[in-house]
Amino acid sequence: MHDQKMATAVIGMGKTGQAVVSFLMRRGVVCEAFDESPVSLPEGMDIALHIGRLDAELLKGFARLIVSPGISWQHPALVELRAAGVPVFGDLELFREAYHGDLIAITGTNGKTTTVSLISTMLDTLSGGIEAGGNIGVPMLELLDDGDAQHPAPRRIVLELSSFQLERANPIHPKWAALLNVQSDHADMHIDMDAYKAAKLRLFAGQGEGDKAMLPSDVCWNALAEELRGRGVFVRRFGMDDTDGRGNGSSLDAGVSLQRNGSWQVFWHHYDVLHTVSSDELPAQGMHQHLNLACAAQAAADFGISASVIRQSLTSFRGLPHRLQSLGPVAGCEWYNDSKATNPAAAKAALESFHQVVWICGGLRKGLDISVLKDVVADHVEHMLVIGTDVKPFMDLAAAAGIQATFVKTVEQAVKQAVKMAYGAPVLLSPAAASQDQFKNYIERGNAFMSAVNSLEQHS
Repeated sequence: MHDQKMATAVIGMGKTGQAVVSFLMRRGVVCEAFDESPVSLPEGMDIALHIGRLDAELLKGFARLIVSPGISWQHPALVELRAAGVPVFGDLELFREAYHGDLIAITGTNGKTTTVSLISTMLDTLSGGIEAGGNIGVPMLELLDDGDAQHPAPRRIVLELSSFQLERANPIHPKWAALLNVQSDHADMHIDMDAYKAAKLRLFAGQGEGDKAMLPSDVCWNALAEELRGRGVFVRRFGMDDTDGRGNGSSLDAGVSLQRNGSWQVFWHHYDVLHTVSSDELPAQGMHQHLNLACAAQAAADFGISASVIRQSLTSFRGLPHRLQSLGPVAGCEWYNDSKATNPAAAKAALESFHQVVWICGGLRKGLDISVLKDVVADHVEHMLVIGTDVKPFMDLAAAAGIQATFVKTVEQAVKQAVKMAYGAPVLLSPAAASQDQFKNYIERGNAFMSAVNSLEQHS
């Protein structure tokens, strides 16, 4: 038997929890696993597994707890344990302790995965390359799997970080960090919106002399910018520039500059030299995505990537699945899969990318106020097709915006109905809501949409 007082309790045995256990076992740290749902451990993971409601008294006997991001930080047992002084962290704390290379860290409510993916693509051209992980794909600790003399840890890592990960670690030290935006999506998993915002801003708490921080251009971030500059951090700002159409009239480092003809350019700087790419050259759709591209371009420039490589990357990047993903023309309509739009802010950005659309929306609202979409719906939507179980708020939105709406319940019915309407406008799945009322996650919802569209092609 091991001494429990020297052991680590790992809470939540999903992908992250299993990565934590593997990381600790490789380093000879004794650990036990806990999960409130009936789960089993992978073969070879021979540790004690506790199933059932978390018991604070039992957990107080451990040296520290590592909690998976999917477990609420406000779980009564975790609140009690933190109040009792028990060290309670997430996987980011273990990563912080173990990794000493160049860290690039990205957070925000929307756009993280696109930005991280593009940064990873561009910086992979550097000697030593780069690895990407965190809230995207590979658990961050798996990136340190081979951290020994024969297989050193990566020289550079870019992490996508959620508010859940950031609040569960001591301040990390990113060499380059970006906050893309803060919208009221996951505020329901925090005490309030202020706590959600505070968790995001922990990204910058460990930065100092010589580090770089990228902040949105909104004035609400000016005080943070000044505070960071006071610590010696080089602060960059990004956003939309409509001052002179050249991308350099508002002192922004990167972003989207509006042209007089209604088009726009993505811009960034290499030292003092302005570089631009026309939106017409970018396969990825939507101004909100182009802001993410600008942020990634600036990160690459700051790490010495040439303008020609950045330009080539931007003009070949087709975007990621379920993020305003073009499915092409099928049955006389253009189709777009934006299933990742699980909140009103993300749906608003997608709707603004089109003149007019048939909008497939609906799902699990998580208490978010969708009435804020009234004006953009009035301006950009031909007809609303509402799916999911939380129907009334979406029908009320349609009435307020003066737009006709049809309740169709399922994605498959929405696709069939959209074809019958024959508006000629693009059809956009951008739900403005989570998917768990009908699906496992947004990926399953997006795949269902793509399958329904593909079946049209087969029957046309």
